[in-house]
Amino acid sequence: MQNTKPHAALLSSPGMGHLIPVLELGKRLLTNHGFTVTIFVVTTDNSLSKSQLLKQSPCPDLLNIVLLPPVDVSSLITPTTGILAQLAIMMREALPKLRSAILAMEFCPTVLIVDFFGTEAMVIADEFNMLKYAFMTSTAWFLALTLHMPTIDKAIEDNHVKNQQALLIPGCKSLEFRDTFEPVLDRNDQMYIEYKRMGVEMQKFDGILVNTWQDLEGTTLGALEDEKRLGRVAQVPIYPVGPLVRAITPGPKSEMLEWLDMQPIESVIYVSFGSGGALSARQTTELACGLESSGQRFIWVVRPPIEGDSAATVFKTNHRTDDTPDFLPDGFLTRTRKMGLVVPMWAPQTEILSHPSVGGFVSHCGWNSTLESIVNGVPMITWPLYAEQGMNAAMLSEDIGVAIRSKSLPAKEVVAREEIETMVRTIMDKGDARRARAKTLKSSAEKALSKGGSSYNSLAHVANDCETAFKYLKAKAQGA
Repeated sequence: MQNTKPHAALLSSPGMGHLIPVLELGKRLLTNHGFTVTIFVVTTDNSLSKSQLLKQSPCPDLLNIVLLPPVDVSSLITPTTGILAQLAIMMREALPKLRSAILAMEFCPTVLIVDFFGTEAMVIADEFNMLKYAFMTSTAWFLALTLHMPTIDKAIEDNHVKNQQALLIPGCKSLEFRDTFEPVLDRNDQMYIEYKRMGVEMQKFDGILVNTWQDLEGTTLGALEDEKRLGRVAQVPIYPVGPLVRAITPGPKSEMLEWLDMQPIESVIYVSFGSGGALSARQTTELACGLESSGQRFIWVVRPPIEGDSAATVFKTNHRTDDTPDFLPDGFLTRTRKMGLVVPMWAPQTEILSHPSVGGFVSHCGWNSTLESIVNGVPMITWPLYAEQGMNAAMLSEDIGVAIRSKSLPAKEVVAREEIETMVRTIMDKGDARRARAKTLKSSAEKALSKGGSSYNSLAHVANDCETAFKYLKAKAQGA
């Protein structure tokens, strides 16, 4: 077998939030630029099967997906280890397995592309003489914070963390304390140590790809790339290649989508807090009451309240008048059966957001969900829960103009039903300007990804560099 074209190896950390954009990036390299693509996926147990991954894959017959053997980090973490630190540890423990997998390949890949948590894999890229790129699956603003954090001194950091003052990021939107990224709050926490390490290591790559596009974050991207700016944040090339989101999967129409077919245009609000988001029992009740009193049609993806909530049993009763789960108000399903659907645990989000009957989205502001909303022209109510979601909420509501934001979060533990009702009615009945902005960005995203668009050209630049490296290494090998 002859090695005839560049081969990209992509490394994804655990979780669909990281895997989906990595899969979509692999698809773009394969279909638009003619690469061979192998995607290595770090798994934590055997629950994630290759068949499940292939269902998510945009090109199941062409992308080579390799599940690396599960890593056991139980002896390396404690109950207080944050999720960022856990993911960093998992990726570190998976490096020997990645190295073995690459060593066993007939031809060494031309380039290694790793997501945010896999930056330590750069040593493997160097060992095998591969180009190396980091892939930030979040915003350019979050990338700017990540690259800037290792450079700020203790006094500036303390002013942000202890005095709760805004953190200035050169040329970018300042980070208000209420929106800050949790790992920066405690320099003794392993999450802080891992986060700053990643920021340092990303500057050592050949470039950084980011899941955004020029029209969405032009000012921030300009600041990252401005060589004349004093204290330039990025020391390596930045390539905006987004929005990379999961495409709609062909298949039979579900009852949920059939229900949407019967609703008026832009009349349904979709409520979901992502694959990892959960609310307290009290907040779940307030959300149910707010949705009901708003009088708006809805689809609500409901998860049981988080364990350990001190109020978890207050709202439960042993006497239910219908099939409503005991963590929702008694009779809720009966009272709302003509106006809404309550869906347990999971729903086909991409298909829902692309449906013309959906006119709003109550979202935790994970970047995948945010992009899925924007590329379908759907305005949002932001409800950030963890990670960089507070930053996303601020950007969406204050700068991009496609969302409204709760006045209660994060200062209060619970958003009251009255505020929820007001926000839902506002986005559905008075959200024309935000909806128009979202639709403008939808068109902008399509243009950016199309041939000749800003994101297409950005990825083409990376592809050309890989092609050059491939030809050089091939000629060198033939000369030897």
